[in-house]
Amino acid sequence: MSLSSTLSRLPLLALLLNTAPLLAQTTPPKTNDTTTPLHLLKPDYPIPYGQVKAEEVKQVLDRVYNYLNTATPAELVDKNTNAPITDRRKFSPDAIIRPGDFRLTSYEWGVTYSGMLRASETTGDPKYAAYTVSRLKFLSELGPYFSAYQKTNPEAPTPMRSVLYPKALDDAGSLCAAMIKTQRANTSADLRPMINNFMDFIMTKEFRLADGTLARNRPQPNTLWLDDLYMSVPALAQMGKLTGERRYYDEAVKQVTQFAPRMFNKSKGCICTAGCRK
Repeated sequence: MSLSSTLSRLPLLALLLNTAPLLAQTTPPKTNDTTTPLHLLKPDYPIPYGQVKAEEVKQVLDRVYNYLNTATPAELVDKNTNAPITDRRKFSPDAIIRPGDFRLTSYEWGVTYSGMLRASETTGDPKYAAYTVSRLKFLSELGPYFSAYQKTNPEAPTPMRSVLYPKALDDAGSLCAAMIKTQRANTSADLRPMINNFMDFIMTKEFRLADGTLARNRPQPNTLWLDDLYMSVPALAQMGKLTGERRYYDEAVKQVTQFAPRMFNKSKGCICTAGCRK
């Protein structure tokens, strides 16, 4: 291109340069597309970022409590008629816990029970802990009611099957830890029969590798799952605190130290979250 040709184009270049800032202001940059960096992506809903006040946290806790207190009834009923069963002297194979949104014996509810205890400890409001105490006392009362029938029918799908005859750490670990915390905090709750049964399963019946590391044979044989550290170590440590027996602390430490080298993938520089082979 000749110098004269370039000079003839200068007015056009100047115009484009002058209008570029205007174009940048009137044409917003695209976001949330495939080329947007992760840290620039915007949510599709309003987020109330800012410092949360204690009273706001309490309001949310109360909402959660009010919902769960209603959605998880602690009542024994006949599954055919839905009528309450108040006479516990005569067993009925049709007895179930009144259906709610969640199961009172699931591992998620073990986490919930512990969380409710901590909520009372943090806020000073006793109702959260009372939720846990009332549900666990209810389960402790159902143990004797179902035990004789469950003993002769161990596979029967009663509401207490996973408590009386746990088959995995998911059945035992988080519930056991919550029960021990409750027993330590509330001596009126006689949860020791359930605690002892769960602890016996963790210590002597759960599948292990040859060196004693807790493991699973499902869905793959001889696999370790980080989940099982949560489903064992807190309960073991709590049992040590409850009884003063060192063997439970020793078992907790053993599991952590034997899991650690197996779960770390050196080639990838990360920890396997589940299903690592022996």
